[in-house]
Amino acid sequence: MASRILGLVREQVLAHAFGASHQMDAFNVAFRLPNLVRDLFAEGAMTAAFVPTFSRTLERDGRDAAWRLGSRAITALLVVTVLIAAVGIVFAEPMTRAFAADFAQVPGKFELTVWLTRLMFPFLPLVAVAVAAMGMLNALGRFFVPALAPAMFNVASIACIVLLVPLMPGFGVAPVTALALAVLAGGLGQVLLQWPQLRREGFRYRFDLAPRDPGLREILLLMGPGTLGVAATQFNVYVNTVLATSQQAGAVSWLNYAFRIMYLPIGLFGVAIASASLPLMSQHAAREDMPALRQTLSHAVRLVLALTVPATFGLIALGVPIVRVIFERGHFLPTDTQSVALALMGYAPGLVGYSAVKVLSPTFYALRDSRTPVIVSVTAVLMNALLSVLLARWLGFVGLSLGTALASLVNACLLLVLLRRRLGPIGIMRLASTLVRITVASAVMGAAAWGLHEWLAMHVIAGHGFVAQVVRVGGSITVAMVVLVLMARLLRIEEFDEASSNVLRRLRGRRAVKETRD
Repeated sequence: MASRILGLVREQVLAHAFGASHQMDAFNVAFRLPNLVRDLFAEGAMTAAFVPTFSRTLERDGRDAAWRLGSRAITALLVVTVLIAAVGIVFAEPMTRAFAADFAQVPGKFELTVWLTRLMFPFLPLVAVAVAAMGMLNALGRFFVPALAPAMFNVASIACIVLLVPLMPGFGVAPVTALALAVLAGGLGQVLLQWPQLRREGFRYRFDLAPRDPGLREILLLMGPGTLGVAATQFNVYVNTVLATSQQAGAVSWLNYAFRIMYLPIGLFGVAIASASLPLMSQHAAREDMPALRQTLSHAVRLVLALTVPATFGLIALGVPIVRVIFERGHFLPTDTQSVALALMGYAPGLVGYSAVKVLSPTFYALRDSRTPVIVSVTAVLMNALLSVLLARWLGFVGLSLGTALASLVNACLLLVLLRRRLGPIGIMRLASTLVRITVASAVMGAAAWGLHEWLAMHVIAGHGFVAQVVRVGGSITVAMVVLVLMARLLRIEEFDEASSNVLRRLRGRRAVKETRD
């Protein structure tokens, strides 16, 4: 929870310092380039392939064998990501031209993007080690420190904005350069935070490049199709980035701010539940205990629905006031608020899909099937790209966020159908019942939140002061939560109470998905 709150504070500080300016657009595109490669080789496919293999090795061969596998995986990642970072630094200019050729129309914007890209590529080996450490700790049932690690990135960003932004012009560089330095500091901080915990568990890293290791080869084989799937996703990111840079100035930043708001519930609910459920499902798969695997999967998906559907309606109902409270100050203007809120409304329907995919896709990797999620991912990405191109013509940058949301829902539905075919009955009717009831409860909650906020703004707490805005938003959210709890009790949505309790346990560092007998 601390990481998510700090993430919002980071975005507030960014919005105050840079708004939706040319510098912020340049940083967002520049960070997207190393981020693309990070997702390709470090976080996406690596996490899905590494955690099940490490869990099986730990279960069958003990800790010593698991530690050897961990060292070899980190070594392989370091070799690959250092080479990629070097290539990225050398070829930053043509890469930037492929993503943001239109930036050349603004004097200095393209050159700034190239400079920031080169500065941030060394982030790759740092985050690769951090992701491997996170995977090992999660497989060992240690969730608190890995969940806290992303907070280091946000702390570094906030500190660099406050301390370094005013100093950058004195060194002859743009103030936004401080953000690139923060990225590097944040990556290093994530490693340093997790490493002592790993050592306490008994891990001792040594440089060990052993390509013939069966476990490492299994990780690489699983990563192959997984990397292809992530590559397809990144192709869609490429399409959206190109389309956004061709929209009006600020569109890249508007979409980024909106997605950051939406990622708060994704990270709090979807990623948290997935991080806790994947090691458990990997253990069930290693023991070939399919009934337990089905029960854990169904349970995790119901928890996702119970938490993300209300969040979706809440973001739609209170999008404008939430954006205004979080961002509207300094260089972030009222027109930026309206634009970010529109982008947020486009993204919001995809919250359920994004979070569900975080649980569903790794299940295939636990079953040692990396092809199916790749095929589904490619299908969803092609649909996303097509929808983005079509909707951007009619809705501008909002069409990009809406296309992404619709494609994520398709992705989740396809994965769920294919898992049912693979595993057998996973309680589809119970899932559907939970979805219908939580949707009804959330719709009532959303209507109550919107109506109360409008009434407060017109009759009780008028004005545009920050305190008045916070009171209106806070009061509306509080009443909305009360309405949701009452509706959940009325409709007998037991998953909502359970999901809320599990999130609280997750925030305290304990397992958020328990084995249940449904």
